[in-house]
Amino acid sequence: MRAYFQPSDFIPAELNVGAVHRRPDVIVVTAHGQSRGCRCPKCGTTSHRVHSRYSRIITDLPCAGRRIKLHLTVRRFVCNVVHCRRRIFAERFGDGVIRPMARRTARLETLVHHLALALGGRPAARFADRLGLPVSNDTLLRTVRRYDRPPPPAPSVIGIDDWAWRRNHRYGTIICDLERRKTIALLPDREPSTAKAWLVEQPQIEIVARDRGGGYAQAAA
Repeated sequence: MRAYFQPSDFIPAELNVGAVHRRPDVIVVTAHGQSRGCRCPKCGTTSHRVHSRYSRIITDLPCAGRRIKLHLTVRRFVCNVVHCRRRIFAERFGDGVIRPMARRTARLETLVHHLALALGGRPAARFADRLGLPVSNDTLLRTVRRYDRPPPPAPSVIGIDDWAWRRNHRYGTIICDLERRKTIALLPDREPSTAKAWLVEQPQIEIVARDRGGGYAQAAA
């Protein structure tokens, strides 16, 4: 059985395809939103009154070894609520499609994010270029920083010791969560008062593993 595909099958579902232009290294797709109206991000009222339009260039997942560029026509709407402070607002497509001010679709942003987490900066940039989605190592690192991570659980078993910022000149304190085997804090020095101030803010700690130095024993006590 032969399968037939439409251009709209290869772009996010909330968009309509206007035209497709094929080039040797890139496929340019002109598209626009499907919805007739849009909700105001300030008051939540749906508006159908179009003020103007402008263009955005969005990168999508590559297809058949060629990059996909979406030339997206975005509408500006007028909010009809008299007391709303946002008189004119741009069309939204949802965080699962295209985020506000983004240059990539959400599904491409997710792929870039996972590449950065798995490989880091330069290795991920080289691999992304092989996949047909060239991004710089700085962009990959910014993508990692942009996503909010859930706060780690409070530690109950920690290890504390000194470490050298610069050997024989400057030392600090390193604190690790021994249950999860992760570094959770770096203190600027190894003074007992500094360690004590950090421990006071962590009343849930039950066990402190340390060396025989007396400074950290005083801080823990």
